[in-house]
Amino acid sequence: MRIGFIGLGNMGGPMAANLLKAGFDLSVFDLSHTAVQAAVAQGAKAVSSPAELARADVEVIITMLPAAAHVKQVFLGDDGLLANVQPGVLLIDSSTIDPHSARDVSAAAKAHGNPMLDAPVSGGTGGAAAGTLTFMVGGEAADFERARPVLAAMGKNIVHCGGAGNGQVAKVANNLLLGISMIGVAEAMSLGVKLGMDAEVLAGIINTSSGRCWSSEVNNPLTGAPAARGYSGGFGTDLMLKDLGLASEAARQARQPVLLGALAQQLFQTFSNQGNGQLDFSAIVKLYQEG
Repeated sequence: MRIGFIGLGNMGGPMAANLLKAGFDLSVFDLSHTAVQAAVAQGAKAVSSPAELARADVEVIITMLPAAAHVKQVFLGDDGLLANVQPGVLLIDSSTIDPHSARDVSAAAKAHGNPMLDAPVSGGTGGAAAGTLTFMVGGEAADFERARPVLAAMGKNIVHCGGAGNGQVAKVANNLLLGISMIGVAEAMSLGVKLGMDAEVLAGIINTSSGRCWSSEVNNPLTGAPAARGYSGGFGTDLMLKDLGLASEAARQARQPVLLGALAQQLFQTFSNQGNGQLDFSAIVKLYQEG
């Protein structure tokens, strides 16, 4: 199968590499020459623009872009994908954007004659490299089945969430909970340590008790891998802040209260404003530490 891939960043680069490992014919575009050359060194073909990629002989185009504005520009711009792609080419957007934007772009693609899926991911850069991502996919069931072999080369959990935009709904809801739970774990761990508990012992107790969750077990703010490496790498605070902003905006449009989500957004905003935006989001524990 011939695939086009746009967006070779921290997530997109490893995802594209796994498509190459699976034997797909891959054409790539990114604004970063270094990222493109890394993909070419692994067997990809470089193109000069999204328009050129759209005009190439591809069956599927995947995008992994930073924000809704970039997605709209790449798909809907005057010389973007929809202005150049042949009808029938399957479009898959794995960016994390708001559900309303995803539905708008999907509707435009459908009007052009192109099936489209929103397929955001969970699993971070480690999952992208290992090919173990979870894909939350919105769109028609038949298009989902068509995309499954492609997504399976990059992930191990491929879930059809319903109609267009529902993949983004799942991602927004999941990361809303993730942000809230990380703050809860940071608060609990900080209290326990302040009261004289060893962090490793406390984490072990929590992770065999009713407080156990992903934030306490895999990404514990005091004992997890990001903490051990000075909170470098991982899922950045500014990325979490972006996702909480998406949740807040989606909730506003749906007139659905997200009280803890709003508080989490403000705490991560405060932490980012202190110059910590590039640290792993588990570093939010620093808000609870003296000095």
